Amino acid sequence: MKRLIKPAKFILTAIFICLALVASNSLQRHQTVNNLQSTNQCLVTTVSGCSANAQEPNLPQPVTNEPLSPQENFVAAIMQSLKVMPAPGTYEYTLLRSYGAAFINSTSNVKLPPKLMFDNEADTQEYQSQLTLERIVNTKDCYLQKSAANALNKARLQFNIPLKSGYGASDCLRSYATNLRFWHKYANNKTLEKVKEGKETAILGVVAPPGTSQHLWGLAIDLGVSNAKQRQILNQNGWFQTVVKDVPHWTYLGVSAEDLSKLGFKNQVIQGITYWLTPLS
Repeated sequence: MKRLIKPAKFILTAIFICLALVASNSLQRHQTVNNLQSTNQCLVTTVSGCSANAQEPNLPQPVTNEPLSPQENFVAAIMQSLKVMPAPGTYEYTLLRSYGAAFINSTSNVKLPPKLMFDNEADTQEYQSQLTLERIVNTKDCYLQKSAANALNKARLQFNIPLKSGYGASDCLRSYATNLRFWHKYANNKTLEKVKEGKETAILGVVAPPGTSQHLWGLAIDLGVSNAKQRQILNQNGWFQTVVKDVPHWTYLGVSAEDLSKLGFKNQVIQGITYWLTPLS
């Protein structure tokens, strides 16, 4: 009889274990289904306070706060002053790429031009009549916008920085007629048509087309800079070379070199001279 009881106990124990495993699997499956249903409900509905026992799927999250490209930074800065962004490939876009650096100038009493090109002398004079001008110390009739002149006078007090011509008005604020005269000295109407068609750009580093010179704005000057110390002091006072290969030409931007990098400018060294160029392509 005892021999029969032992096998019976073993069989009953085995049956109990099997039943327990089956029950456990059923319960786990039931919980999994409930969790999945609850999770799906949370994903589909937008009811606040929805909570599921299961973890939500690790879905891809949208990328936020991507850094702006240099071109985007530059455009964002100039659109505070230049209300209409010219379309790529146009003559105006070429002018902005070559001469538009000054549009990042946010100095309070600097008045930027309302457009990239003046049509004639009267159009130019209407803009220039609104400028607050200051004479460059120890020069003859060399005037710039007041902030630009003050910054240059300060730099010239720190170190000897001569004008290109040594004295004169043509290095500073210019009239439309002077801009036109310089253009005809180096180029002609056929050259202008090629520039407008996008077939010629090298001339822009030699002379500005009629009505487009930064000198018309009172924010540019031609200097006789010959050493690194002069360049350093000019940079410290907000003056930079912004027109590629136009060595004597300096533009008043009113910011530091560090700020120029943040605004998207390209630092390009050509024949030992550092130019700060717009990032427009």
